[in-house]
Amino acid sequence: MMLVLFLLFFTLFSVIENAAVTSRPAVVNVGAMFTFDSTIGRVAKVAIHAAKDDINADQSVLRGSRIEILMSDTNCSGFSGMVEALQFMETDIVAIVGPQCSTIAHVISHVANELHVPLLSFAATDPTLTSLEYPFFVRTTNSDMFQMEAIAKIVDYYQWNQVIAIYFDDDNGRNGIAALGDALVYRRRKISYKARLPSGATRNDVLNLLVKVALMESRVIILHVNPQVGIMIFSVAHYLGMMSDGYVWIATDWLSSFLDSKAPLDSNTMNVMQGLLTLRQHTADSKVKSAFVSRWNNLTRKYSNEDFRLNVYGLYAYDTVWMLAKALDAFFDDGGTISFSNDSKLHDAQGGILHLEAMSIFVGGELLLDDVHKTDFVGVTGELRFNSDGDLIHPAYDIINVVGNGFRTIGYWSNYSGLSVETPETFYLKPLNLSPANDHLYSVIWPGETTTKPRGWVFPNNGKELRIGVPNRVSFREFISKSPSTGTVKGYCVDVFTAAVSLLPYALPYKLIPFGNAQANPSYAELVNKIAIGDFDAAIGDIAIVTNRTKLVDYTQPYIESGLVILAPVMKHKSNAWAFLQPFSLEMWCITGVLFLVIGAVVWILEHRINDEFRGPPRQQIATVVWFSFSTLFFAHREGTASTLGRVVLIIWMFVVLIIQSSYTASLTSILTVQQLSSPIKGIDSLIASDEPIGFQVGSFAENYMVEELNIPRSRLKPLGSPEEYASALELGPKNGGVAAVVDERAYVDLFLATNCKFSIVGSEFTKSGWGFVFPRDSPLSVDLSTAILTLSENGELQRIHEKWFTRAGCISDTDEIESERLHLTSFWGLFLIFGIACTLALFIYFIITLRQYFQLGSLEETDTSDHQMLRSGRSLQKFLSFADDKEEDVKNRSRRGQKQKETSNATVDFES
Repeated sequence: MMLVLFLLFFTLFSVIENAAVTSRPAVVNVGAMFTFDSTIGRVAKVAIHAAKDDINADQSVLRGSRIEILMSDTNCSGFSGMVEALQFMETDIVAIVGPQCSTIAHVISHVANELHVPLLSFAATDPTLTSLEYPFFVRTTNSDMFQMEAIAKIVDYYQWNQVIAIYFDDDNGRNGIAALGDALVYRRRKISYKARLPSGATRNDVLNLLVKVALMESRVIILHVNPQVGIMIFSVAHYLGMMSDGYVWIATDWLSSFLDSKAPLDSNTMNVMQGLLTLRQHTADSKVKSAFVSRWNNLTRKYSNEDFRLNVYGLYAYDTVWMLAKALDAFFDDGGTISFSNDSKLHDAQGGILHLEAMSIFVGGELLLDDVHKTDFVGVTGELRFNSDGDLIHPAYDIINVVGNGFRTIGYWSNYSGLSVETPETFYLKPLNLSPANDHLYSVIWPGETTTKPRGWVFPNNGKELRIGVPNRVSFREFISKSPSTGTVKGYCVDVFTAAVSLLPYALPYKLIPFGNAQANPSYAELVNKIAIGDFDAAIGDIAIVTNRTKLVDYTQPYIESGLVILAPVMKHKSNAWAFLQPFSLEMWCITGVLFLVIGAVVWILEHRINDEFRGPPRQQIATVVWFSFSTLFFAHREGTASTLGRVVLIIWMFVVLIIQSSYTASLTSILTVQQLSSPIKGIDSLIASDEPIGFQVGSFAENYMVEELNIPRSRLKPLGSPEEYASALELGPKNGGVAAVVDERAYVDLFLATNCKFSIVGSEFTKSGWGFVFPRDSPLSVDLSTAILTLSENGELQRIHEKWFTRAGCISDTDEIESERLHLTSFWGLFLIFGIACTLALFIYFIITLRQYFQLGSLEETDTSDHQMLRSGRSLQKFLSFADDKEEDVKNRSRRGQKQKETSNATVDFES
């Protein structure tokens, strides 16, 4: 019975397996669309033929089915290519390898969506061809989005701010350059000019375009075209001298494909490309890749009559066919069948000779598409697997420098490791690290056969001198002004600028143009706006770096610090009859007086019993204590100390007195000899709280700052145009039509105070800013001059220029504080604490010794019960105080007499007994 069941099961399994095998068609038709006569197309044609034969020869791939590839030449020629592609779609095919051109891919993708035919493109790199808009478009190569990320990273690595993009004005060109612009903006770089070419550009078109490019500022040129026009551009650029020192050319991967396929090129072609950079899609080295490369010569002889080499797009074309074959195998395993249904939309259309009604929907298209997205294998290009966005994982590029008769790899870029000189595969097993600090490339031989990194820009119009605006000041002319006699501009700011320019590694032609009517200081905000709108190329002078201005222009590194301060009149303090009391605060005076009395009392207690000078009637003893206390202030006490404890306490007290006396003397000397200043305005807070008028310099940003940031009513502000007006307004005061204070930048105020001693800076500097030279946004000159200013600061030249213009005899105070502080208790509490501890310990030891003597004497004088009871009565304290008042010598005599009496009494008792 079991044998019968087994036979039935085996028979059923065989039937099912045979049914599954027989459900696979004998031939699977696949289409291929690319341009046969192109750098990519010639290589792709051979690679696709080789992949088809390798797949059909391997029975483990499609297992009984053969793949047939029908090829169509789209020519990448716009309308005609689209028509041919539509005609090609009339055949019943399950997938298409291609198209090669992004322009056609945009149109055919709509048809593929309608007919559910997957498009597997190995060369359409337009970044806008996404699976969101075109679900049946599968890119089996890297998107130009990643190539543009790599180029932007290179631009950022070499610190170039602007680039010029030359590209074809088609979908692939526009969208690729748009991706480059986004990548540059992310790194705070930009495309300064987009130079568009028609797809059929002639040499005359290229010449006219490059002449425009040569007159522009940027010297970093990104070239995103095809090989035919690209080589023409290099030839014309070489003719115009644009392949010389100072230029940077970066070509997209069209050039690496051309070099890989055509090498070795003739010397004339190589000469016009020396020093440029290009990118190549990175493919990992492997045995599979090496085996395919070694077969290439035989493959070209078998499938083509031309002699060309393999490029990276040929590798991707080969892997694309294999990817489709593996997806078809999975499709059949999942029960997929090749069947088509009519599309009612196309059936109703009158297609004419296009026969649109012949097009049909691939029923299993979605299942096959899903199997394509799930493919995961290692091909000749490396690991082939898609991420969630439909892009191949680990996009990477080789960075190539064209040198001599060939080229060399200077590094790699990947979205996992950034720029490196190691292959991207070495980083995939390590944690993600995109820090710019880790970016590194080998040295480059640039155009002009130099290894020095090009600056990346020149002055517009080939060295046209810069128009630099300078404020024509009528006050504080030491900073910058136009000389009435000679008409030249001079001053501190001009000297700093010329010194910085002399440090630049290139000549800087410029012309200084005064700005202002010479009647009043000009508006600095208006001067900055003129730079933003292009009336001036730059501005130098005493121009403060203010937040709202940095939104319009770029500043250099500050060459002088100059925050806002308050200038106010000050009053001199005159000493009076009670000036001697000022060194100490009231609290200090009180505590010091109490301590003098304490030291007298402590010494009296310690000396009273053994020192005759501290004995006598109560009135005399009080006078002695008071005299002794205050005489120690001058070290003039005549009473000596006999006890050890008294001497210890007195020595410590003498040290305390020495410190107090020295501090008092120093403070009083300062009060009587150093000029003390005061002002009713203590700082910005008290100035804001008052309602008195405030002066400011005409043209300064201080006006807007006080109104917008400090909320001071504009009605309180009074414009002042010169140092003389400062002094006059401050002397008049707010009640006589003047001002209570002037708010201005520190540099101006310091210069004013050098000759005006009646005024001073009150409070502290309440803004932190400086002066810098102004340039348009993203101007490379601001960076170079900032470096030069830092060099001037480091070598001391900046300080020497400052001393040349501003060092003079004056009355500028070394401190902003205008009130001296008195001496307070907090400065001496530690000293007083030591003294207090010494006194307490001395008194404690003294009372212990006294109590011991008192009890010893009391035991000797106990003769009867009545005396014993008296010791325990309430008069014990009175007796102790009387004992403490006795002289030490008398106590000792009484003790000796008591001892003798006790010995005599004991002898009598012994005799009677």
